[in-house]
Formats: sequence, structure tokens, C-alpha cells
Amino acid sequence: MINYNTILIAGSAPNFPHGIIDDIVGLSRIALKRRVPLHVDACLGSFIIPFLEKAGFPTEPFDFRLRGVTSISCDTHKYGFAPKGNSVIMYRTREFRQYQYFVTATWPGGVYASPSIAGSRPGSLIAGTWASLMRQGENGYITSCASIINTRQSIESAIRETLSPDLYVLGEPKVSVVAFASRNLNVYEVADVMSEMGWHLSALQDPPAVHIACTRLTGEAVEALVGDLREAVKVVKLKGEGEKVGGKGKGRDAKKGDTAALYGVAGSLPNKSVVEGIALGFIDTLYKA
Repeated sequence: MINYNTILIAGSAPNFPHGIIDDIVGLSRIALKRRVPLHVDACLGSFIIPFLEKAGFPTEPFDFRLRGVTSISCDTHKYGFAPKGNSVIMYRTREFRQYQYFVTATWPGGVYASPSIAGSRPGSLIAGTWASLMRQGENGYITSCASIINTRQSIESAIRETLSPDLYVLGEPKVSVVAFASRNLNVYEVADVMSEMGWHLSALQDPPAVHIACTRLTGEAVEALVGDLREAVKVVKLKGEGEKVGGKGKGRDAKKGDTAALYGVAGSLPNKSVVEGIALGFIDTLYKA
């Protein structure tokens, strides 16, 4: 896939939909061989992956220890527990970093130089981020890493061991996210039932799936979550059986819920530009004065 037009390779550690870490070691080898920069998107995993080893979990290199990695992004507002509005991008060299700067020496107001396109940024958010990092400290992040990974493992194990073959886990997650799909049920309907029970899981597409990004608070509700997920699967299965004989599912109306309806329509359109147009129109209404 690499040719003379390739300016960058990007990998995720991990990706958001399925919580899967790309083969950053392999990408690093390719980047070095082809002399192409490699960016690692560690926005989701940046405050978990570095602490996996000290928390007692298997890990793999994803950072500047790999010679091909030239930049890494991380979000302090996710598992760094800092306020939203702050993110960090790190570069292997000063030369790479300087491409990010905006400098104009010919502005009538004088010389203008900013480390980013954004220009002015709120100092309160930066101060809040610093306070959060100092308050947590390395030990705090190791503790939260252990808690979050144990929670994800508990949910993953429950799906693999007690909800199979109705549900299956996508890939081999190693960080905080576990995504699941189904070969015989409408997984979006399972998400709708879970929503009625008070759980709000994220719907995914291509393939249809649902995920949960575990936090420290999730650990306090694992048993309830797994129990309700098991019940939601039963409800959807009973509904399907009812529809096969021309009736309605026991205890539930046969019409599709919000998630199933939305993703059912979007998935049925072969031209995704229609969906993009609808999304653009929706955003326009939010910004219309």
C-alpha cells in the first residue's frame, strides 16, 4: 500500500471501536525500511498501556523505544482523568515538532508565533490537567490500570464463557475496551434492551457490534452489567422466536428500538455519502443562529 505518495503511516494503541492494539512493532519495521514517518494514536491507551507491566499484565512496545515511531498522541482527558480540552502530541525530534508550529513574520501586528494552529488556549484547562496528573501520580495510574484491566477481563470472560454462541468478542483486547457482536441476533436490539435497563453502550458498524469502554466506576457494576446483558440476550431471542410465528416477543413490542432502527437504515444504504449528508445537515442545525 506504500508508494511515492505516502507521507505517513498511522497505527492505533489501541483503536477506539474494538480496543485492539495494531502491530506497532511491524509497522515500525516497515516505516524504517520505507523511510516513512510512523504516528501512533495512543489517545485512548496512553495512560493505561505504559503501566500494564507494573500492574502485572502483558504488554508490548508501542512508543519511542521502536525506532520507526516518530510521533505519539495521547489524551489526558481520558484515562489521565484530566478535564476535557487537553491533548498531547509528542515527537521523536525537534525537526518533526517544528512542522506543527504556525509562524508569520509579516503580520502587520508584529511577529506571530504559536505552537499550534489553535492560537489562544485556556490556561485553566492546562492547570487542571497538571493538577490531575500530580494528584494521581505514577502509583495512582498503576492502580487505575489494574482496576480497569481486571474489569475488562471480567466482562470479556463472561461473554466468552457464558454468553457464547449468542455473543462473541471481537479480537483479543488488551486494554480497556471490549467489543462484542452476534452471528444469530441483532446486536443493536441487544443494545436497545440494555438501554432500557439503564446501560448506555456504544454501537459500532462494519461489522455491527457494541462496545463498552471500562472505567474505574465500571468495576463496581460488573456483576449487574453481565447479568443484565445475559437477560437482554434472552429478551431478544424470545422476541425473534415470537416474530417467526407471526406474533410479538414476550413482554416487548416487536418494533425496533432507536439503535437498531438507526443502524438498520444506515447499514441498508449502499452509498454512505447519503448518511454523511444527513450528518452534515444535523451539525448545521446545531450551529445555526
